[in-house]
Amino acid sequence: MSYIKNRFTKLVKSNLLASPWGYYKKFVYLPKNLGIMRNLISHIKKSNNQWEIQTNESHQNGVAGLASQFASEFGMTQWGRVLGLLHDKGKEQKTFQQHIKKESGYKPYITVEGDYNHAYVGALIAKELFKSPPYYQFIDNILMGHHRGLYDHGDKEEILKKKIPDDVSVETLSEELKKEKLNIPPLGSLKDVHHFIRMLYSCLVDADYLDTEHFMLPEQFRLRGGKSTVEELLLKLEVYLSNLKRNVSNTEINRIRNEVQQYCINASEGDVDFYSLTVPTGGGKTLSSVLWALRHAKKNGLRRVIIAIPYTSIITQTAAVLRNIFGDENVLEHHSNVNMMDENEGSQRLKLATENWDYPIVVTTNVQLFESLFSNKPSDCRKLHNIVNSVLILDEVQTLPMGFLQPIVDTLDTLKRVFNVSILFTTASQPVLNGRIEGTNPLVGFDALPQIKEIVPPKADLHERLRRVILDIDNIPQSYDDIAKKMAQHSRVLCIVNTRKDAKEIYSRLPKEGICLHLSRMMCPAHVRETIESIKDTLKSDSNKVIRVVATQLIEAGVDIDFPVVYRQEAGLDSILQAAGRCNREGRLKLCTTHVFTLQNGLPLGHITQTNNARKNMIGDYDWFSPKAMAEYFRQLHAQIGDFDKPKIKVLLYTPQMQFEEAANNFQLIDDSTTSIVVNWERKNVHSLIEHLQSEGFSYTLMKEIAQYSVNVRNKDLKILLEAGVIEEIKEGVLFVRDTDFYDEKIGLITGNHWLEESLIV
Repeated sequence: MSYIKNRFTKLVKSNLLASPWGYYKKFVYLPKNLGIMRNLISHIKKSNNQWEIQTNESHQNGVAGLASQFASEFGMTQWGRVLGLLHDKGKEQKTFQQHIKKESGYKPYITVEGDYNHAYVGALIAKELFKSPPYYQFIDNILMGHHRGLYDHGDKEEILKKKIPDDVSVETLSEELKKEKLNIPPLGSLKDVHHFIRMLYSCLVDADYLDTEHFMLPEQFRLRGGKSTVEELLLKLEVYLSNLKRNVSNTEINRIRNEVQQYCINASEGDVDFYSLTVPTGGGKTLSSVLWALRHAKKNGLRRVIIAIPYTSIITQTAAVLRNIFGDENVLEHHSNVNMMDENEGSQRLKLATENWDYPIVVTTNVQLFESLFSNKPSDCRKLHNIVNSVLILDEVQTLPMGFLQPIVDTLDTLKRVFNVSILFTTASQPVLNGRIEGTNPLVGFDALPQIKEIVPPKADLHERLRRVILDIDNIPQSYDDIAKKMAQHSRVLCIVNTRKDAKEIYSRLPKEGICLHLSRMMCPAHVRETIESIKDTLKSDSNKVIRVVATQLIEAGVDIDFPVVYRQEAGLDSILQAAGRCNREGRLKLCTTHVFTLQNGLPLGHITQTNNARKNMIGDYDWFSPKAMAEYFRQLHAQIGDFDKPKIKVLLYTPQMQFEEAANNFQLIDDSTTSIVVNWERKNVHSLIEHLQSEGFSYTLMKEIAQYSVNVRNKDLKILLEAGVIEEIKEGVLFVRDTDFYDEKIGLITGNHWLEESLIV
């Protein structure tokens, strides 16, 4: 074993272990001990009619090398090594050896003589070898849950009552592990501990998957790695921006964009910390934030840039811009609607990268990021260790759900302090995330972040210099007909409302001259995407063509469209300003107007009503676009919140008796009380995809494409469709509306009842 340790140390020093790919290319497997250990199977496969075996010792050494490398990124090298050496000790059991021989077909007729579960054994050994707290408590759950998921405390304690099987060898390993000196983790409080455990869990799980893949699927493993460095990406961006500046006119808005970029360059020299980039719509926030991130990463030795965005429409747009600059091979787009149908090597690399985020630039959703950070499942947690030593950009940060604000803010604080993550908040309407956050009463308040460094100083006065819109707020209730008539007076106009029902009702009343479009999540993702592109093309191609659009909130943040007139149903100030960002976006006209209106049927209960009331509660005269107004708006909004920790994370995880599984089940950013239904959009021949599913069964790529033609409906509308007899279950969990009459080319899925309320997080 001393040979192993010395050889590994030399590889690290020679930089051959700078990535796991170097590890496998330069260093195959370590020498095996003599005796029975050589014959113990960890994995087995048949290749060219020959059986190939990966021994358990070989697998554990491989995982130990990778896990220690991953954990070294946050100073826990030996912890990763111990986890790797212990995780599959249970495979030494006779029953497991019988099981793997039988299931693989190596010895199909062999009898399995008892329980062959193996994951818990490493946890029992850890408890025996590392008796002094807090050592084994940090790793026992990781070991026993490395296949199944992290356990709740009570379930974990029950498993620890078991005994180490007699046929598992402990003596040799215990002598080696006694030499390991596990350092005390640099944790500041109990709120850090569950993330530390989950981060170590990520190191082990990813190492286990990768080592197994290297043996079982070497051609797939070959596709991993080979991306550009931060320095190389920064050079690409600087060349792109230089060319861009040479080819654009010297307008005021372009001068402001250059100014914002310079502020970002200056601020990028700062240390790892919390930063904010508050830039009104049209100020070039996206490219400026990435410029800051890459320069900041280079200065602080950080490894990648992760951009988390609340809306899939913005993700698709942002990822396309970044791929154009950095190349497909350096930008990972990871969300539920991304389509990876192509079977070429590039698509396969991207698909593999979604498993562990081993890409220099990752563009993902808030849901994917934060639900993974609170998950207990190996498939979700696998990517987490690649967040360490990164830059995290949270775009449109004002959309963070209030009921989850405390655990999210606490997590960001832990990522910065413990895992060396620099965090940038970007928005046109910056929320209050520092100091004391006060709710409806003192008991629900909490201490947020200590300080956030604003990149653009107040003296820049961007909200005034980029002012292109005025707000006209009318609080007199109006009918659908009233709004439709007002829209009909304009040849180019956008109306944004809060619910799918309101969108459908106003759209149905518009004159059908020119181009008249409806946009909501009653339309499948492919239909939404096509409609947005149609809007953009029309706005750019012919200034005389009539175009009127009625949409839900899915269009109001990040979608690059420019109307001379916008109507916005009453809502929170942040939503109204986002809608105003679709009005005179490029500043080609003098001041244009965004009209804020009230409908007679009022607002749905919940978040929309809370945010609207917060705006109405702002007393005094405000410049609605000013940072002062936004700070007061969020103060009013916070005062209406009765619980900033809806999933009860403080109770479940800020304690020595951590309930990982229950917390993961609670932490669901999107209400999942909807059912996904595949619609038969006739023009796209969805029927052929369903036939393929029926004949060939499930596959990753097929289900990704089918997801492009799915609509999420609430239970009441599902019931209507079921009673109409139009839904059939094609495969387990796949529901299909075969009748094309139930999918309208203009408005999407038809339920025959009132339309569903639009979700705030799209």
